[in-house]
Amino acid sequence: MINVLIVDDSAVVRQVLTDQIKKAAGIEVMGSARDPILAMKMMEKQWPDVIILDIEMPRMDGITFLKKIMSEHPTPVVICSTLTGKGAEATMQAMSAGAVDIITKPKAGLKGFLTELESQMIHVIRAAAQAKFSRNHTKKSSVAPTAVKPKLSADVMIPQTQPSAMAKTTDRVIAIGTSTGGTQALEQVLTRLPRTAPGIIVVQHMPEQFTAAFASRLNSVCEMTVKEAETNDRVMPGLVLIANGGKHMLLRLSGAQYRVEIKDGPLVSRHRPSVDVLFRSVANAAGSNAVGIIMTGMGDDGAKGLKEMHNAGAYTVAQDENSCVVYGMPKEAVKLNAVDQVLPLDQIPDLIKSKS
Repeated sequence: MINVLIVDDSAVVRQVLTDQIKKAAGIEVMGSARDPILAMKMMEKQWPDVIILDIEMPRMDGITFLKKIMSEHPTPVVICSTLTGKGAEATMQAMSAGAVDIITKPKAGLKGFLTELESQMIHVIRAAAQAKFSRNHTKKSSVAPTAVKPKLSADVMIPQTQPSAMAKTTDRVIAIGTSTGGTQALEQVLTRLPRTAPGIIVVQHMPEQFTAAFASRLNSVCEMTVKEAETNDRVMPGLVLIANGGKHMLLRLSGAQYRVEIKDGPLVSRHRPSVDVLFRSVANAAGSNAVGIIMTGMGDDGAKGLKEMHNAGAYTVAQDENSCVVYGMPKEAVKLNAVDQVLPLDQIPDLIKSKS
């Protein structure tokens, strides 16, 4: 059983989330609190497996509470934040402090919006419960994944074709896909790269309006330039392009240059942006000029796409189980024989530098 604690000053949010979670097998709401002070009193009696946490609350803000939890008793925390610029910046601080995922909420129409997110909510909670922290009392959940409708494949965005002959170019493309735990993992990788590193394109599962803040934060701590991707941005050394939340990112070959395209489209493998969509486009456009890296995350998005990159001659890498927060996406890629090399997170920067 996954025990969830909801900490949010909105009574509507607390009630809607409680009602949604109660419907899911193997998940239970152990309590809800309107602020961290009340939450800590509840946690003295029983410690939760997952905390859903708002940021702006009375008496103690969510980031202060999160840092306190992570320093004293590391626990999977999912941030429940508003879709605002201010909310996005604060959420990035929370992700940097150790939160594993984000649930978004609007300022208006809150009840209806949260009801529409029910399936995603349960998926996020299950992913968070699998996150690896040093907690002796917490056992891994044995609950089966939630049944979902048949997943749309990358076929809906890019027809499956045989890779064609590539135009002659010396440019290298590093394509990275990640999800739960990926914000911290990406920071660890990208901050260790020089400004001369090959061009990098990234899909990190993240809602709309948060990717710009995420890219801005990375840009402030990296030697490489990091930005949210725009259609026709060139992939070139020293630049990291982060896929936009709510849209797919594809790689195109334009003459002898690689450029990205940002496109609307349906969810693929539960996600938009989808790692599968990015990786398939890289297989088609770059072939052996590319390196594909799949990192921490729940589910299988990116596994099939990495296999296509591997078949097209790209060098493919998976993050190892010990260094993953959730060993889901890399595990599925390994099972498909899509991976040339399995590496711990701290060795991935050297691998990227070696491909310059």
